[in-house]
Amino acid sequence: MKRWLFGSILLLLVGSACYFFGYARGSAAIAPEEREALERAFTRSMRGVVLEGSFTVDGSERGASTERYTVESVEKVGGDIWLFHARLQFGETDVTLPVPVKLLWAGDTPVVSLTDASIPGLGTYSARLVFFRDRYAGLWSSPRTGGYQFGKIIREND
Repeated sequence: MKRWLFGSILLLLVGSACYFFGYARGSAAIAPEEREALERAFTRSMRGVVLEGSFTVDGSERGASTERYTVESVEKVGGDIWLFHARLQFGETDVTLPVPVKLLWAGDTPVVSLTDASIPGLGTYSARLVFFRDRYAGLWSSPRTGGYQFGKIIREND
């Protein structure tokens, strides 16, 4: 019985890994013109929007806190580097500045990848943030703590 269970679990894990890595490899092979279309669509979708939601802090008992990021625009500056022109509001922070980030793609889904980035006046942060339709979600960390963030993408003129 144990051998059958072990074999079944192993088969499930190997099958899942093959599917995952096959899918990931396939998504990386998006044609350049398709990638350009995705980038244009993302640029348009992030013009004049507000990311309004919540963030958590590991170990905090107060629950989620409000965050608001007003994005004027985003632009690709070269390779995987993009510039977010945004007002950042979270906790007691309220600052407007351009934030350079690495923007990667999981298939047709944009993912912000920020690793140990020094943000003037705020400190050093890392984050992974996924955008899908009218939602965003991800995780963040600083040298002292970390947590999750999630919310809606709202068009300012709606």
